[in-house]
Amino acid sequence: MPRPAALEPDVQFWIRVYTQADTNAGFLHDQYNLAVVYETLHFASDSTQSAREHEVDAQRERIAAALRRIAAAGDAPLSDEDQRIRNLWGAASPARLREAVDDIRFQLGQADRFRAGLIRAGAWETHIAETLANRGLPAELAVLPHVESSFNPAAYSKVGAAGLWQFMRSTGRRYMRIDSSVDDRLDPFRSTEAAAQLLGYNYRVLGTWPLALTAYNHGTAGMLRAKESLGTDDIVTIVRRYNSRTFGFASRNFYVSFLAALDIDHNPEKYFGAVQKQSEARFQVVPVPGYVSMATLERVLRVDTDALRMLNPALLRPVWDGQLRVPRDYRLRLPPEAEQWTAELLTHQLNSHELYAGQPQPKRYRVQDGDTLAKLADRYGVPIETLARMNRLRVSAALKVGRSINLPEGATVQVASTAAPAPAAAGAAGAVSTAVAQRESAEDAAAIATITITASRIQPVSAAQAEALSPALGPAADAQQSVDPTDYGVGADDSIRVAADETLGHYADWLGVSAQHLRDLNHMSKTKPVLVGYRLKLDFHKVSHDAFEQHRREYHQELQAAYFAAHRISGTEIYIARPGDSLWTVTKRARQLPEWLLVQYNPDVDFSELRAGMQIVIPRVEEVGNSG
Repeated sequence: MPRPAALEPDVQFWIRVYTQADTNAGFLHDQYNLAVVYETLHFASDSTQSAREHEVDAQRERIAAALRRIAAAGDAPLSDEDQRIRNLWGAASPARLREAVDDIRFQLGQADRFRAGLIRAGAWETHIAETLANRGLPAELAVLPHVESSFNPAAYSKVGAAGLWQFMRSTGRRYMRIDSSVDDRLDPFRSTEAAAQLLGYNYRVLGTWPLALTAYNHGTAGMLRAKESLGTDDIVTIVRRYNSRTFGFASRNFYVSFLAALDIDHNPEKYFGAVQKQSEARFQVVPVPGYVSMATLERVLRVDTDALRMLNPALLRPVWDGQLRVPRDYRLRLPPEAEQWTAELLTHQLNSHELYAGQPQPKRYRVQDGDTLAKLADRYGVPIETLARMNRLRVSAALKVGRSINLPEGATVQVASTAAPAPAAAGAAGAVSTAVAQRESAEDAAAIATITITASRIQPVSAAQAEALSPALGPAADAQQSVDPTDYGVGADDSIRVAADETLGHYADWLGVSAQHLRDLNHMSKTKPVLVGYRLKLDFHKVSHDAFEQHRREYHQELQAAYFAAHRISGTEIYIARPGDSLWTVTKRARQLPEWLLVQYNPDVDFSELRAGMQIVIPRVEEVGNSG
C-alpha cells in the first residue's frame, strides 16, 4: 500500500481524528489542506446536538472573520490570534486566504470508536486474514473496517450502508443474500467474504490498490472516470486535482484515512496504551433442513435465544418475531459448548415438527381513505412497530389509498387484496421501473429509521455542517458504492459506446425517435447488428444528454437488480477464448451468464475483436433463495 510523501499531512490529520479526539470533540480545519487545523473543539458529554451545532457555527464564523481580516491586512500588524492563523497558511496569498473562508469544515473525533474497534476486531481478525490470504489479497486490507464501521457489525451509515464492511444494498446483493428474512451484510463472516470479492474486483478493473480502495467508497465507474479524465492512476494527482460533483470530502480522504487506520492498527500501544482484544469468535455450524420457525428451532436445539441472536445477526427481526421462518439451507451458528449437531441429527430431531416448503404468505389489506398505521395496528391488535417493520415503513409514514399492507398471519383481514393497482398509463418497462422505485423507497425508509436510532447515540453535529460520519462510517452521502464500471455518458459529439444488453430500440425509446432514423444516422443496413463496444451517433433534438443518460442508467440498474435478486457471485474462473468465440458464445458456455456481467468483469477486453487465446474472467454465479 503506497504511502506517498505528498499525502502525509492528510494521513497525520486522520491519525489525529482517530486517536486524539473522541466523539465529544473535534477539529475545525480546511477541507482541502488538512495540514491546516484551526481549532480543537470540546463538547460537554451531555450537550445536545443543537448546542454543538451552535458552537461549531460560532467558531467557524470567528475563524472566517479572521481570514477576511488577514487577507485585507496586507503588511499591517496582526493580533496574536490572527497571526497564529496566518502562520498556519505559510506564504499563502490573500486570494487563497479569501478562498479558505468557504472551506472551513468540522470533523468529529473518533478516538473512542477506534479504540472500541480495536477491541472488537479480535473476534474476526483470524477469519478476515484467512479470507484475504485465500484470495491472494494484501493482508493490509484487513484494517478497512476501522474506516468503515469501527468493526461494529451492526453499524448503519446515513446513506443505508450496513455491517462491518458497510455494503450498500444493491452492491451487497451481488455477493450475499439480502431479503426480508436474511441480510448477510450484518454477518461479519459472510460480509468479509463479500468484501474480499469486491476489493479483488476493483483491483482487477482499476489496477492499483489506492484506486481500488477509493472505489470501495466512490464506486468503480467513478474511479475509472477519474483515472481517464486525468490520464493517470496516481492517487496524489487524483486526490488533489480530480474535480467531480460526487468526488467529495469522503471520497478524497478515503485512502488516506485507510493509511491512518493501518498505522494505528499496527501500533495500537503507541496511541492507546495496552489494548485487550476480544477472543476469536467460536461456534459450530449446522444447515437448516427446511423452512422452520425460530420457536421450533429453539425448542429442539435447547439453546439460549440471546446466544442464537448474537451468533446469527443476519437473521432479521421478522424471523425472531415469528413472522417469517428460518430459510431452508441457512447455515445456523450455534455455541461451541452446546450439544454437537450435524445436518442429519437436526433433520431427525425436526421430523416430529412441521417443516415447510417456503415462507408464510402474509395477509394483505388494501388501504382505505383515512387509514393510518396507528389505526390499522389498533384495529388488528398488532404493535405499530411490527406493522411498520413488516412493510418497511416509518412508524409515522403516510399511507397511500389503494396500497396493499402486509398483516401478521393471525390478523383478521376485513378488506383483502392480493396486489396494489397497476400504475396508470405505464407499459411493462414502466411498471417494472415503478415497482423497483417503490421497493427501494420502502427499503430506504426502513434503513433511515435504523440509521436515525444509531446516529442518535453518537450525537454528531449535522451532516450538512460537518459530514461528521464520513468517511468514518461508510460511503459519502453523494457517492454510490456502484460496482458497474460502464460509462453511460454521452460524448461531446453526441455519440455513445454501446453497452451490453442495449439495442437500437432502447435508444429510440429514450430519444423519442425511430430506430430506422438511428440506422440512417449511422449509415447502417437493416441487417447490421449493434455490437457491444461500437460507437453510435445519436440524435438529441428531443431529449437532453442528462435525460438520456438517466434513462440509460435506470435501465441497467433495474436489469442488474432483477438478476441479483435471484443470483449471487461466488467467485471467478479463467476461460481461454477459442477460435470463433464471441461475447454471445462465451456467455452461453458460462451457463447463460448475462452479457453485461461478463463485460463488467472484463473491462479491458474488446469483445467485438475477440481472438483465440485471450484470457477472459468468468464470474461463477449461483442461484439464491428469496424469502420475500
